[in-house]
Amino acid sequence: MILLDSLDRQLISLLRADGRAPVSRLAAALKVSRATVQARLDRLLESGAILGFTVRAEERGARDGVRAITLIEVAGASTSAVIRALRGLPEITALHTTNGAWDLVAEVQAESLIDLDRVLREMRTVEGVLNSETSILLRSVQ
Repeated sequence: MILLDSLDRQLISLLRADGRAPVSRLAAALKVSRATVQARLDRLLESGAILGFTVRAEERGARDGVRAITLIEVAGASTSAVIRALRGLPEITALHTTNGAWDLVAEVQAESLIDLDRVLREMRTVEGVLNSETSILLRSVQ
């Protein structure tokens, strides 16, 4: 396991914002030489602290649609059945099990508030869903 210092963390933060940023731009932002940035990148890649670089595409409907996170409480041992039912809703873009007061976290992408309302009603009618709480995502700040 590699120990990350402040410069490593800053470099990773810059790469999260733009994984295709040129080494020269990263060096200027960090106020270090290009050789230092390249050496850090090589070390971070070799150690597995950075697994790769990617392109982030705009999500479907991200500008015009409504995105939300829904926390879901499930009755007893019905989690598997609830997951199967929720997977049938195309507006649910990701579904996660979790710990704590809630059992599942659903990422929802709807075309409008009316559409989101319909999806939430459908989620609440799934047998085994006891309770839910939804937060609409206003803006991503990556």
